[in-house]
Amino acid sequence: MTFRDDDLTIFEADGAAPLPAATGEGYVEHDGARIWYASYGTGHPVILLHGGLGHSGNWGYQLPALVNSGRRVILIDSRGHGRSTRDERPYTYHLMASDVLAVMDTLQLEKAAFAGWSDGACIALVLASQKPDRVTGVFFFGCNMDPSGTRDFVATPVIDRCFARHRKDYAALSATPDEFDAFVGAVSLMMQTEPNYTAADLGKIRVPVAVVQSEHDEFIKPEHAAYLARSIPGAELISLPGVSHFAPLQRPELFNEAVLGFLTRIDGR
Repeated sequence: MTFRDDDLTIFEADGAAPLPAATGEGYVEHDGARIWYASYGTGHPVILLHGGLGHSGNWGYQLPALVNSGRRVILIDSRGHGRSTRDERPYTYHLMASDVLAVMDTLQLEKAAFAGWSDGACIALVLASQKPDRVTGVFFFGCNMDPSGTRDFVATPVIDRCFARHRKDYAALSATPDEFDAFVGAVSLMMQTEPNYTAADLGKIRVPVAVVQSEHDEFIKPEHAAYLARSIPGAELISLPGVSHFAPLQRPELFNEAVLGFLTRIDGR
């Protein structure tokens, strides 16, 4: 039976599927933060970057499918998220991208493919822009690359359930478990002002990119996704029917098929 959690009632109650035991796990001290990572499996490396306010455990439905496809999967908690810490500086996507490079250096990964969700997608595309020699491709799901790409925020029961889960997970995982509201404020401030990539910036990206947009995304305008796909040389636009910004949790098989299809196109496996 195909798993579905369109209204996120399962996710709110239990989270995503629990992560299996990692092949390797640890922290990287980098630029005022301790960045948590875990590695699974062997083969072509793919790094999964979670969305804002979330953590790597949100990829629980994707990890087994990617490992079973013969790939090495690396999870990273963005600075200040999940098990990773932060200093007092404001969040920036470029700073979080530098954390990812620090993890790659620690693991001696010259290059990797990236699957990014929301803020994680932005971090991945920043890396593709700044360090294309370290990126084999970017699966860019549910994010904007300039402030005009976002819809006006409207709270919904699905968003509220996701937010409630994030609050519980932050309390359980964070080194500052009582500071969730301040954390939300700091991340939201970054989201209001970043990223600010122009069409010319996007036109300089030279790695394979799939821009992936859900039919019912609550945060990203569909025309913005189409604009990104037009502006990034050679990019493809993938539409996911019947799901929203939370597609990896709502209908994992649909999302995983899209990710694996993209990875197969760029690495031949």
